[in-house]
Amino acid sequence: MSQGHARGKRLTMAEDSLSHPALDKAAGEEFLQEAFQIILEEAVRKGTDVAEKVCDWREPQDLQKILDLEMRSSGEPRQRVLALCRDVIRYSVKTCHPRFFNQLFSGLDPHALAGRMITETLNTSQYTYEIAPVFVLMEEVVLKTLRELIGWGSGDGIFCPGGSLSNIYAMNVARYQRFPDSKRTGIWALPRLAVFTSQECHYSVQKGAAFLGIGTDNIYLVGVDERGKMIPADLEKLINKATSEGACPFFVNATCGTTVLGAFDPLADVADVCERHGVWFHVDAAWGGSALLSRRHRHLCMG
Repeated sequence: MSQGHARGKRLTMAEDSLSHPALDKAAGEEFLQEAFQIILEEAVRKGTDVAEKVCDWREPQDLQKILDLEMRSSGEPRQRVLALCRDVIRYSVKTCHPRFFNQLFSGLDPHALAGRMITETLNTSQYTYEIAPVFVLMEEVVLKTLRELIGWGSGDGIFCPGGSLSNIYAMNVARYQRFPDSKRTGIWALPRLAVFTSQECHYSVQKGAAFLGIGTDNIYLVGVDERGKMIPADLEKLINKATSEGACPFFVNATCGTTVLGAFDPLADVADVCERHGVWFHVDAAWGGSALLSRRHRHLCMG
């Protein structure tokens, strides 16, 4: 056999394996049909039925005996996997249940669930338009709508995996805005930075100061009133105190919906203090930002 003929044969075999991957499509589709039926019956129908339990609760040691979660080197038969699907749903908390009142979400929207199924099936990412053309355009529209809810005619934004990382991102942006060279020189070229937040703030503010090398000792906790709202006069007093101690006030975190009391800090008054001292003003609205969707309560987020 000539070398060229051998190369051609190898190429043909490679093309054939790419065109016909070693998957049983019929069996795969049959499994998905059965799995979707379990999801529809156990999670959607029963999960939203007030007569059913929010969770078939078991203590950890008991649940470990019920569920075989050992990782094996070989696969499981289809019926075993389907049974596991049913058990996973049965012993999980149904956040879609009408009687679920834990943090931070509840309910099930069939249209949103369909959207999640589509995104999981496509399994793409938001890197570039090339890899996710439809979702990149969707992202731009949703961000524009969110900015309009706040009252901004322009701007930018990103989606974060959670409120904690959102606050850390905000602290990093504030530091970069105040000290653009910090991206290149690092913290060594910076003065001692000071962060200000209320005594009722989310713990991620402390975590952010630790992660970014600012240090939790450089967080000034502002006093709150009897309803858990930040006291602007105390904020101004602490900013002056930090300055007199040689620190550089650069970041104020206010909260819309504190973790324990659900308090909304007086944003307009806090903003006035920040403007007088030239300090970046960030609002953590991970919990209470949805008030922007309410005609009755959106005034809580003004400022």
